Amino acid sequence: MAANEEKQQGHRPGVYKQKNKGHKHGKHRTKGGIERENKGRVSVMTLSKKQRKELRKMDRRHKANQLRKTKKDQVLTEKRRLGSRDGPPHLVAVVSLHANGDAGAVCTLLRGEGAGGVVHLERCVSGVGDSFGLIMPRFKQRFTFLNQSTDDMHSLLDVAKVADSLVFVLDSTEGWDAYGDHCLSCLFAQGLPSHALVCQGLSDISVKKRVDFRKALSKITEVRFPDSRLFPLDSDQDATLLLRHLGSQRQRKLGFRSRRSHLLAERVAFTPNGPAEGVGGLSGLGTLRVSGYVRGRALHANRLVHISGHGDFQLSQIDAPPDPLPLNLTAVRRGKDVEMKDGDENEAPVRVLMKADPSSQQSLQAEAEVDPMDGEQTWPTEQELLDAEEARKNKRVMKVPKGTSDYQATWINYEDEENGETDEESSDDDDDDLMDEAMDGEDEENRSQETGSQAALEDEEEEEEEEEELCSTERGGADQQYDDNMDEAAEEEGLKRYREARSHELFPDEVDTPLDAPARIRFQRYRGLKSFRSSPWDPMENLPPDYSRIFQFQSFERTRRRILAEAAADEEGAMDGWYVTLHIIDVPFSVMESVQSGKPLVLVSLLPHEQKMSVMHLLVQRHPSNTEPIKSKEELVFHCGFRRFRASPIFSQHTTADKHKMERFLRPDAPTVVSVYAPITFPPAGVLLFKQRNDGVQDLVATGSLLSCDPQRVVLKRIVLSGHPFKINRRSAVVRYMFFNRDDIMWFKPVELRTKWGRRGHIKDALGTHGHMKCVFDNQLRSQDTVLMNLYKRVYPRWTYDPYVPPQLLWFKKEVTIEMDDLDME
Repeated sequence: MAANEEKQQGHRPGVYKQKNKGHKHGKHRTKGGIERENKGRVSVMTLSKKQRKELRKMDRRHKANQLRKTKKDQVLTEKRRLGSRDGPPHLVAVVSLHANGDAGAVCTLLRGEGAGGVVHLERCVSGVGDSFGLIMPRFKQRFTFLNQSTDDMHSLLDVAKVADSLVFVLDSTEGWDAYGDHCLSCLFAQGLPSHALVCQGLSDISVKKRVDFRKALSKITEVRFPDSRLFPLDSDQDATLLLRHLGSQRQRKLGFRSRRSHLLAERVAFTPNGPAEGVGGLSGLGTLRVSGYVRGRALHANRLVHISGHGDFQLSQIDAPPDPLPLNLTAVRRGKDVEMKDGDENEAPVRVLMKADPSSQQSLQAEAEVDPMDGEQTWPTEQELLDAEEARKNKRVMKVPKGTSDYQATWINYEDEENGETDEESSDDDDDDLMDEAMDGEDEENRSQETGSQAALEDEEEEEEEEEELCSTERGGADQQYDDNMDEAAEEEGLKRYREARSHELFPDEVDTPLDAPARIRFQRYRGLKSFRSSPWDPMENLPPDYSRIFQFQSFERTRRRILAEAAADEEGAMDGWYVTLHIIDVPFSVMESVQSGKPLVLVSLLPHEQKMSVMHLLVQRHPSNTEPIKSKEELVFHCGFRRFRASPIFSQHTTADKHKMERFLRPDAPTVVSVYAPITFPPAGVLLFKQRNDGVQDLVATGSLLSCDPQRVVLKRIVLSGHPFKINRRSAVVRYMFFNRDDIMWFKPVELRTKWGRRGHIKDALGTHGHMKCVFDNQLRSQDTVLMNLYKRVYPRWTYDPYVPPQLLWFKKEVTIEMDDLDME
């Protein structure tokens, strides 16, 4: 029966049955054919993917079009909002890049009636004399123009940080001069906003040569501005075209200002806290009322504000006064100019927009609180203090020869001091007596020889003296004039720096072992590393006391992303485009003096933690115009975002390892990381480094960007001790001149040796007591080779942070003035 059932059911294949490939007939199945075969069934691979939406081709195309349209609408909205009724006025700074360029004439032409605008405000920017507010009824836009001088580089950079557009005035033949090129280098390194190139004087050239002049000038400007258009500005029609271009051109975003709320002061008033004292009746601290248009993000009263060049301050309240430049086309009348001066009171009522909450207001604390008892060191007892004071009083002070160490001084015999004479003084007297006796003997021998030849030489000497007098009278005036303009102290300092840089280039990091002190004492802070790349170095080991004053993030990058995201989503406070008055408390009167001297006032709202001190790292490249060597830990002037300060940094290599080698000088051929104690700033931000001369002129040294904030970044200083192979026996050799006593050799015995030709080895034993040592290497040693030992120690920047930076002098025009004075003297 079982056999009959199997015959009826047939054979069933098992799981291991062979499955052959299908015949490849050269055709493929379409997507529709696959769907018809599947009949709605979905593969297991598709079901296993979580929440994956596979769109069809048309759906993907529609989605891309929607994203493109959304981004385009967003860009157009931002462009149309600037200068409109809902946005702030279009801030335009006019900058002349040539000594022959007249920025004042450009401003005069733009404010003329023929350009189509209505001047509604005069001197609308505090601290800048030539500034005006302009309303364009034809374009339904409003502008704020200011004529920014290039004499003070810091003021020019501050204005460029907040300006929406820059108008560069060029010369019709040369474009820009040397100082204009220097200004462009600084502006490009900081971050250049939208700009326009303007040239005057082309209408005075004949029509035949006008095209050639424009081609030559365009060829000059292509070096810096490859895609920019050159606008001639000689008539009212040219001014109208320029205004149309400024109002419709695409705005370039600068990362360091688009993420922060910033403001250019248009009206400033100061109220002292206490009774008026000092010069002019004002001194000390007070409340500074600053009025202007909010730009960038929303401005909150609980946030700190930073005044460029002066420091960080707190706000007490934010007011909303009437807009002094309204875009009300029906109310605008030609010829009715409203002049607004600093300190005038508005008759219209002022509405309080927001007051600071003391419980949630950010603190001005920049440094961490330091507890001096954290070192866990016991305090000395009263008896120990008395013993130390008695030992100090009874201490005997002796004069020892120069270069004598404390250990050697204990073995010197002081018996000669009873006679009032030391060994050094007696030896000097003996040397003087010997020199006198030798000079007397030489004089007696020379007297007899000089009598015969003196008569023959008198005639020749008289002729040479006459020739020298003639030559000296001719070139004496020029030499004296050249010497008067030379700074001898600066010349000697420059020669010293050049020699140090040259020595470091030829013999990098090599130092001489001292003869008067043990090497284990002189280099006790250094250690050897088996491998600079892989050997461990604890970043929390032996930190300096300054590290107790700074702040550190557990993850700086994660904190940066969170804070920037929160700032972008914050919609509380004074919004972008509002005209507000900020009440800044505890401001020194020097800020008001700076405004009264003609300098613009720029404010920026700080993000959380940006007032706290830490170790900031900047990635810079040395500027080609700088040729003098820049040494590490030398005081420099920094422009980092909106901040401007002085500090003493250290230089190191830019690598991805956990340890970085310190550079003694700023390298001209590679990017360098600059580490400095400074307030925290979240990147991106442009960086400029200046070096101040003795006469106050500041030279551009390097440019770059902000890298990170990391106090645990290990920067190691390397020194190289060198020795000479004295005797060579295959792989072993006797080396001398690296150390000069046996104890030093045994102290540094675990450190690995290397040679300039690539050999590696170690110290086997010391020979004698004068610094000879037996070394073993991995291969045959050459007689002309040099044995080296690398030692490392961790270094830190110097705490010399100073937020005050003196104004920068105009180096180019100063040199021209000196040359003109020289010509007048001739």
